[in-house]
Amino acid sequence: MNARTLRIGTRASALALWQARHVEALLSKRPGAPCIELVHIRTAGDAQREVPLWQTEGRAFFTREIDAALEQGTIDAAVHSLKDLPTALAPGLALAATLARQDPRDALLTRAGESLRQLPPRARIGTSSLRRRAFVARIRPDAVPVELRGNVPTRIERLQRGDYDAIILAAAGLARLGLTQHVTEFLSPEEFPPAVSQGVIGVCARADDEATLGLLRALDDAAARLAVSAERSLLQRLEGGCQVPLGALAEARGDTLELTAAVCALDGSRELRARGTASASPCRSLTPAKAIALGERIADELLAAGAAELIAHERSRLAVAAP
Repeated sequence: MNARTLRIGTRASALALWQARHVEALLSKRPGAPCIELVHIRTAGDAQREVPLWQTEGRAFFTREIDAALEQGTIDAAVHSLKDLPTALAPGLALAATLARQDPRDALLTRAGESLRQLPPRARIGTSSLRRRAFVARIRPDAVPVELRGNVPTRIERLQRGDYDAIILAAAGLARLGLTQHVTEFLSPEEFPPAVSQGVIGVCARADDEATLGLLRALDDAAARLAVSAERSLLQRLEGGCQVPLGALAEARGDTLELTAAVCALDGSRELRARGTASASPCRSLTPAKAIALGERIADELLAAGAAELIAHERSRLAVAAP
């Protein structure tokens, strides 16, 4: 056993700790596994629970402080829900591992067991995601979006005590915490496209730390790497973020990677969609470079259809709505 201690930075929420402990468990099975120390780090997203994320300046609300600790050398690796991680990493950092993807879908939780379409008129639906608000409005324009913050168990408690008629959460997070019994409906990715990289755990390290990179690369899942390479390159090309109502999902089908993406107006009145594939060549398997090119191509199709104008319009509406 290697005497080295690997310090892993993580948020202290139940879900974040589950993810960090999952990485710890996977590493502990590797030959020459190091001792592991989990370092809890409080992020801006944890501190600003009363302010909607879309009203908060900047991005990386749940990752910035952890990655800063990584840059400064106070931790050796950072574990994130990859959907929270900006597409452009801080200089000197690398996405060392993308773990096997769990269910990428969103899940609807309701107090009375209704589906999204069965909810009563003007149902109060809790979510802090503009993407979820937009696609809810596309399906149920009468629904009333209500801000929802806090960790996963707290959100479920608030639903059960009647603060909302329904809430929307990531299916993967519910599964990891053993809370899928609360799910009323898993929302179809075709109709309700998930966030970029939803369901994937990402692990970052310093780009010059070969010892840590070597340990973490063994955890990298090839299918997840291809999918998130396509989705994140799409997001980067569109210059989106958590404040933009964009959903995307890449899925491997044999030797082909298929990417579907949609940008939606916040009121659901307009939606732009694009779909495309990348295939392995006869002598080479599908590569992350091809996945990245696919994401850029689908982004360009959306831009050609007017995505930039739609995104700019929605951002201007948010700027007016912010206090």
